Amino acid sequence: MLHHGQSWLADKLTKHASRSVVYRRDELGVELSATIAKSEYEQDDGDGVITRAQVRDFLIDTDTLLLSIIGSLPRRGDCIVEVDGDTTFIFELMSIGNEPPWRYSDPFRVKLRIHTKLVDTIT
Repeated sequence: MLHHGQSWLADKLTKHASRSVVYRRDELGVELSATIAKSEYEQDDGDGVITRAQVRDFLIDTDTLLLSIIGSLPRRGDCIVEVDGDTTFIFELMSIGNEPPWRYSDPFRVKLRIHTKLVDTIT
């Protein structure tokens, strides 16, 4: 019952709070719906200096990515391209501290939370 509820909620999020982006891996690219989010994290440089930062996250349906031409879970080096008006933003997957560049955003693995950093802007 909880899994069904999570799937219903994820479907509503995709339908009503997402935008179209292109997920790229090398020469492959697929248009997907993604909900924009953010993650905040702290990192200690080893000398007691703590850096606080924020990254842009994209929430994408797991099955949509797996069943696309990409065909697997996210990898370091993959990019997400987001167009806003006349501006194109290119985000590269990035790790947060010692964490991987993505994680499941729910206990049933319905959505992926993909961490990115802005690497290029084209106007």
